[in-house]
Amino acid sequence: MEITLDVSELEPCEPLEQTLSAIDQLQPGDFLHVFHRREPLLLFPLLEKKGVGWHCREGGPAGYEIYIWMADDAVAEQQVRGSLAG
Repeated sequence: MEITLDVSELEPCEPLEQTLSAIDQLQPGDFLHVFHRREPLLLFPLLEKKGVGWHCREGGPAGYEIYIWMADDAVAEQQVRGSLAG
């Protein structure tokens, strides 16, 4: 299931903190769809350290969209791939 998080209007470091907190709440089959006004370069190494899968693309209503899922969750990853293709 897609969980949407819009951090595009928040001041630094709130987007990072809210995104990391939301990742900790993911259940099997869930993925996080984050809207951000900037490419969150500080987030990416933290995602890798947490062992989660992610994909960032420029565009969308806020400027950047980041999809995040638990690396061992094939269902969530497939849903993300479907969202990216559609």
